[in-house]
Amino acid sequence: MRRAARVDANQDQIVSALRSAGAYVWIIGLPVDLLVGYKGHTFLVEIKTDSKKRLTNLQADFFENWSGSTLARIDCPEAALRMIGVVK
Repeated sequence: MRRAARVDANQDQIVSALRSAGAYVWIIGLPVDLLVGYKGHTFLVEIKTDSKKRLTNLQADFFENWSGSTLARIDCPEAALRMIGVVK
C-alpha cells in the first residue's frame, strides 16, 4: 500500500503567491507537485524546500524525459513568481 506523499512545508506559500498573481493552480502530487496555468501558458512544478533537496527516482526520470510545456523546480514564492514572469 502506498503512503500519502509528504507535502513540502513551503507549498502553501507558493500556491498562495501564484494564485494571488492570477495563476490557476492544481495540486496534483505526481509526477510533480503542481499544474499551473497563467496567461495561456502551462507550467509543471516540483516544489522542494531548498535547492539541495534531491528529486525522487520518479521525479528524476520525469525531468529527464519530459518534452512538453515548462517544467520547473522551485523552492520559494519568489521563484514561482519569476517562473510565470511576474517578477524579474
